[in-house]
Amino acid sequence: MNKVIQRALSIVGSQKKLADICGVSQPAVHKWLNGGLVSPEKVSAIVNATEGKIQAHEVRPDLPDLFPHPQRTVDAA
Repeated sequence: MNKVIQRALSIVGSQKKLADICGVSQPAVHKWLNGGLVSPEKVSAIVNATEGKIQAHEVRPDLPDLFPHPQRTVDAA
């Protein structure tokens, strides 16, 4: 189970509500929750839906060039 999506759901309230905010179907959110990857285009929608409580690098840590970890960015500077 994807702990980041699980946290997003606890913040937003339901799979349906997150789906509506992100412009996807509820089954798509269910897929994210159970190991499916969130498309890069939907990452910012999750960040916005959670009012920044979930950060982009948490949703897709496998894409550090697109969604760098803020601490690593500071360290690199």
